[in-house]
Amino acid sequence: MRKLLLLSAILLPVFATAPAAAEEPPLPFGLGGGTTSSEPALPAGLGGSDEPSLPMGLESTEPALPSGIDMMETDFADSPTAEEKQGFDLPFHLTGFIETRAGIRLPGQNFEKDASIGETRLQLQAEKFWDKISTRITADFIADPVADRWAIDLDNGDGWIDLREAFVSWRATDFMDVKAGRQILTWGTGDLIFLNDLFPKDFDSFFIGRDEEYLKAPSDALKTSFFSDIANLDVVYTPNFDSDRFADGARISTFNPFTGGQTSRGTVLMTDPRGKYFTEDEWAMRLYRNFGAYETALYGYDGYWKNPQGLDVPNTRATFPRLSVYGASIRGPVYHGIGNMEVAYYDSKDDRSGRNAVLPNSQFRVLMGYEQEIATELTGGFQYNLEHTTDYDRLIAAAAPGSPVPDENRHVFTLRLTKFLMNQNVKLSLFNFLAPGDSDGYTRGNINWKLTDQWTAEAGGNLFYGESRNTFFGQLEDNSNLYVSLRYSF
Repeated sequence: MRKLLLLSAILLPVFATAPAAAEEPPLPFGLGGGTTSSEPALPAGLGGSDEPSLPMGLESTEPALPSGIDMMETDFADSPTAEEKQGFDLPFHLTGFIETRAGIRLPGQNFEKDASIGETRLQLQAEKFWDKISTRITADFIADPVADRWAIDLDNGDGWIDLREAFVSWRATDFMDVKAGRQILTWGTGDLIFLNDLFPKDFDSFFIGRDEEYLKAPSDALKTSFFSDIANLDVVYTPNFDSDRFADGARISTFNPFTGGQTSRGTVLMTDPRGKYFTEDEWAMRLYRNFGAYETALYGYDGYWKNPQGLDVPNTRATFPRLSVYGASIRGPVYHGIGNMEVAYYDSKDDRSGRNAVLPNSQFRVLMGYEQEIATELTGGFQYNLEHTTDYDRLIAAAAPGSPVPDENRHVFTLRLTKFLMNQNVKLSLFNFLAPGDSDGYTRGNINWKLTDQWTAEAGGNLFYGESRNTFFGQLEDNSNLYVSLRYSF
């Protein structure tokens, strides 16, 4: 916390002398950032609340409003207000959904239940706005007989409630915002590949067929944003390390580094968690600005590997070694589409020499992507990701005989195809990961059908393939599944 106060003390004079923010986020509706449907009152002496009559010779009908404004007024006039929809006055804005989702694993696996998911989920989101302060709470209430762990764990997302958001946002000055509490954080340019986004992910949700939004797990953090014409700066402090919600065998079976077999719901991977407030903490920073149509950013992170990458062999536990990441990104128009490039250096601080075989080596990572519309309502996207292990010769020399060792360069290619049908009420999506060096991959297919404004049906599948049990996607092969869902939003 002292680091944040010191950083704020340094930055405040800089941003205080800069002109007002060029890219401040719009104010929420109701705080001056929205458009009201009612016309302003006429000044006294011009008819009070009545509009003045038109001059002689002009048409008796009023001139048409400019395109866009007319539609906006009509929509607001015809649409009930949030309070009318709720039927009674709440002191806050309430939205949410209720959803049923079921999935089954493909035959041939022996480590998990046959059903991958069988949950009913109720999400309630309450928001309240004041002049410069707003607050939001989003909570999911879950009943899923497939789960084995029912004790509430808000870090791991176990139990019958998952608190997704609970934060207070404060516009402290014209050039600084503060957001404190549980929040969903994201940045970077990758599509389902994250280099500089070190905020927690929920891979169990991603692999068993929950909505893609659940890939992002919440952080308990303090985020401070500074705005200026020169650049904008986000600083995120997490007082207690938030790891990924990683696959440990309870729901998704993976390679077990201690046995050489698979984890399962009966042989869950044990970990040595980091849980000391203000000591085992995390810092993340993003400095960003636009140059014309191009978004650029510099990143910094100090904390720990988000998944248990280290091994405590005597205690047969996996560990979270220390990690710092330094990176940059650019995104903007290229040819007929949008291109992006991102780089990052992963400084594995517990083994910078690369001589310890049970700790991860440092890595240099590169991501390049491109997407464009290739036909009517059909968009295609392509990405290439490189993970280069530094000090590779030392890693080979230190590895135990017969133990699995990754390639010095891991190449991953991705392809995304998205097609809309029926006035964009039906969305077909196909995403494929392919790692040719590991001879493995992962295919995600999804059909999303918006039946009405409230009802949405969905079906999809997660298909893993690979030749070896110790590669990234190959270890997940027994978790291939198909799922369906039905959601009512309100």
